[in-house]
Amino acid sequence: MYIQSMQHHADALVLHTPDGLLKLQVCAEHIIRVVFAPGFVFSHRESLMATPQPANTAAWEVEETAEAVILRTAQVRVTVNRETGALAWWDAEGHLLVREPERGGRQFREIPVEKIVVDDGTEFETVQTADGVKARLDQAKTYVDRKAFQGRLNFAWSEGEALYGLGQHEEGTMNRRGTHQFLYQENMKVAMPVLLSTRGYGLFFDAYSLMTFHDDAFGSHLWFDVVDEFDYYFIYGPEFDRIVAGIRRLTGSAALLPKWAFGYVQSKERYHTQDEVVLVVREYRRRNIPLDVIVQDWLTWSGYLWGQKSFDPDRFPDPAGMMEDVHALNAHLMISIWPLMQNNGPDQVALRERGYLLADGSIYDAFNPGARALYWQQANAGLFSKGIDAWWCDCSEPTDADWNGAYQLEAWQRMEANTTQLKRLLDPALINAYSLLHCRGIYEGQRSVTDRKRVLNLTRSGYPGQQRYGTVVWSGDVTARWATLRRQIPEGLNFCASGFPYWTVDIGAFFVKKKPELWFWDGEYPEGCDDLGYRELYVRWFQYGAFLPMFRSHGTDTPREVWRFGEPGSATYDTLVTFINLRYRLLPYIYALAGSITFEHNTLLRALAFDFRHDPQVYDIADQFMFGPALLVNPVTTPMYYTSDSTPLEGVAKTRKVYLPQGCDWYDFWTGERYAGGQTIEADAPLERLPLYVRSGGILPMGPVAQYAGEHPDAPYEVRIYPGTDGVFTLYEDAGDSYDYEQGAYARITLRWDDAAGTLTIEERQGAFPGMVAERDFRLVVVRPGVGTGVEEVAEPTAVIRYSGARACAQVQDGLR
Repeated sequence: MYIQSMQHHADALVLHTPDGLLKLQVCAEHIIRVVFAPGFVFSHRESLMATPQPANTAAWEVEETAEAVILRTAQVRVTVNRETGALAWWDAEGHLLVREPERGGRQFREIPVEKIVVDDGTEFETVQTADGVKARLDQAKTYVDRKAFQGRLNFAWSEGEALYGLGQHEEGTMNRRGTHQFLYQENMKVAMPVLLSTRGYGLFFDAYSLMTFHDDAFGSHLWFDVVDEFDYYFIYGPEFDRIVAGIRRLTGSAALLPKWAFGYVQSKERYHTQDEVVLVVREYRRRNIPLDVIVQDWLTWSGYLWGQKSFDPDRFPDPAGMMEDVHALNAHLMISIWPLMQNNGPDQVALRERGYLLADGSIYDAFNPGARALYWQQANAGLFSKGIDAWWCDCSEPTDADWNGAYQLEAWQRMEANTTQLKRLLDPALINAYSLLHCRGIYEGQRSVTDRKRVLNLTRSGYPGQQRYGTVVWSGDVTARWATLRRQIPEGLNFCASGFPYWTVDIGAFFVKKKPELWFWDGEYPEGCDDLGYRELYVRWFQYGAFLPMFRSHGTDTPREVWRFGEPGSATYDTLVTFINLRYRLLPYIYALAGSITFEHNTLLRALAFDFRHDPQVYDIADQFMFGPALLVNPVTTPMYYTSDSTPLEGVAKTRKVYLPQGCDWYDFWTGERYAGGQTIEADAPLERLPLYVRSGGILPMGPVAQYAGEHPDAPYEVRIYPGTDGVFTLYEDAGDSYDYEQGAYARITLRWDDAAGTLTIEERQGAFPGMVAERDFRLVVVRPGVGTGVEEVAEPTAVIRYSGARACAQVQDGLR
C-alpha cells in the first residue's frame, strides 16, 4: 500500500507514504492546499506569494474505502488512491474535474543547490545593451549551499478542456493545451505559476524557481527546478471569477490605483529636459486632447551614473518646479527607476558599503529588507520628495542575458542563458520572485511617508501577490509588426487569467525600426510615424490599448504624441482623439470596475471563457475579449490600407469576423443594431472603428469628455441600457486618490435593469466620503438603432433621474420584449 498511515489535524489530513509526507489542507470549502514533502519534513518557510490565512471554518470529513482515502467538503471531493497515491478531484455532484495519472502524479529527485563564490578573482564583464549597462558573470566558483528537490507534478487533463494562465509570454497562444512553456522572467516574458480550466477549477503553485509546463509529446505536467517541497492550491469555481477571487484570497487583494491612472498616459523614449516635459503637457491642453500622465523615461541622472535616483541639474535644474508646473496643468508624472547601478554613483556606493548589492556589484538585493529600505530612501530623497507621482520600475527581472547579437537563440537556449545568469545572482529557488520583492519595497516605502497618494508602479515583471503593491505590468520591449500586435492580445488575457488584474503594452511597440545587428530591434518601419503603414498599425494598436487596464503609448525610434500622426481633419489624428475621448467617457465604468477588483477580486481584462465558459466556441478565440462585464472588444490585427513604406493595399475588405458568444444578444456600440448570440458576423472595421459590441442586459455608465480624470466630478452620468436581459451594475466612487478607502471612505450605487418591466432602479447609496457629490443627474438611455450610440453624448435621454442617494426608479421602456 502506498498510504502507510494517516494523521488528522484541525485543518489538514497528513498521509505517510514511502516517498514522503502528503498533506491535504482545507483552506475553504472550495480551496484545498496540497503539500508533498519528499524529505519527510514540511517546510516552515514563509511564502512570498501567499499571505497569512485565517483559520479554516469550513466543515470537512474523511472517508476510507478499500480503494481510496477521500477528503470531502461541501463543494469539493479529493480522492487518494491507496495503491499509487494518485489524486483525483471531483465537484459535489460527482463530476470529475481533474486527476493525476493512475500510476501516480509525483516524480522527483534530490539535488544539490549551488551558489557562487565571489572573491578577488571573480571577473564581471560590463556590457552596453539596448536595455542599459549590465554587469555579467560568465564564470564563477560555486559551493553546495544545501539539498533540495527537482521534479514534476503530472496531470491527466480531459478531452475538450481548455487551460489558461501561466502569465505572459511571446508566442501568442490562447488556450495553453497542446503547448509547452518555460516559466522564468525576462524582457517580454512574465511567468505566473497559475492555471485556470474550463472544467471549473484552478491550480496555483507556490514555487519560485524555473518551471516548465508541458502538454505535448513529453507529457502533461509542470516541472520544478528547485523546491523544498511541492506546494500548490486547488481552487474550485466553477466560474473563472471565483477562481481568481480564490487566488487573491490567498495572495492578497489588489491595491486600488488612483483614478488618474485610468486616463491616457503619454510616454516615449525619451523626454530630455524638464522644459520638454512641461511643453508636451501644455500642448495636450492647448489641443484639448485629454491627458492624465506624462512619463519620464531613463537617463535622468547625471552623466554616466547609471541608475542614480536623482536628476541631472543641467537638464532638470528645478524638479520641484517642474512638478508644480505639471500639477498646475492637472497632470501627473511617472518616472523610470532601475534596480541596477553603474559607475559608482552615490546610490550605488551607499548600497555597496552596506553589503546591499548582489554578486555583480550592480543590482541591489531586493530580498534584503535593509536593502529595500535604503533603495526607497534614495528614491524618496531624489525623486518622490520633489513631487513625483508614480514609478516605472524598469528591468525588474532583473537580467536579460540573451538581449544581444544579430542571432536569436532557440527557446531552450534563451532559457538556459537567462536562468543561468539569474541563478548566479539569486538563490536558484527564488529566481522568479525578484520583481515581487522590488515592488514591495517601493510600496511599503511610499506608504511609510504618506497615505495621501496611492502607489502606482509600472513594471516589466510580476508574480502572484504583486497586485498587493499597486503595480501594473507591461509586456516588454516588443517590435512594430502586425504579428506582434496579434500575439499581444492572448498573452495579456492569459496574464490577467493568472490572477493579476493590471496589464498593458507599449502602444505602437517599443522598437519601430530595424537594426540587423540586434535580433530584437526588428520593426518594419524605418520612417516611423511618417510611414502611412506605421500610422495604420499605430491606430489599431491604440484602439486596442483604449480597452486595457492602463492606456499608455510608449516606444523608441519615433515620437508618440498624437499630433505626430497628423493634424486635425486627418483620419489618423481624429481617430486617436476619438478613442481617447471614448476612454474618458468610459471612466465611470472603468473606475467602478477598479473598485470591484479591489473589493470583490474581479477582473477587467477578460478572456471570453470568464463569461462564456459553457460555449466551447470561445475557447481558442485569441483576438476578442471582454472589457468588464458589458463590452466585447474585437481589435483589428491585419493591415487594410498600407504596408510599410506607405505602400497602398488594394482590394482589402474593411471588415473582420467577430464571433458573438452564446447566451445573450449583442448590440453594435456604434450603430445600436442588435444581433443574436452564437453566430459569427462580418463586422465593419474601417480605420476609424474598432468593432465593439455590448451584451444585452449591459448597463454602461458614461461621463462627459474630460481633459483629465477629475475635471468634472459633479457631471451627470449617461447610463446606456441594452435591453434583452436583466442586468445589474454597481458604481464605485471615492476621492480618486489617497488610502482613505481602506477606512471605508467610499460610496457604491447599484443600478438594476428589469427587462420585463422596462425599469431601471437606482438603489440607495451605500457609504460616503468627504467631497462626495450628493446629487447627480442620471440620464437614462435605452439603446436601439441610432439611439445611444458612439462616443458623443446623447442630446435627448429617455429619462432623467435626479439622484440624491435615496432609491429611485424610472420606467423607460414599454412592451418591447
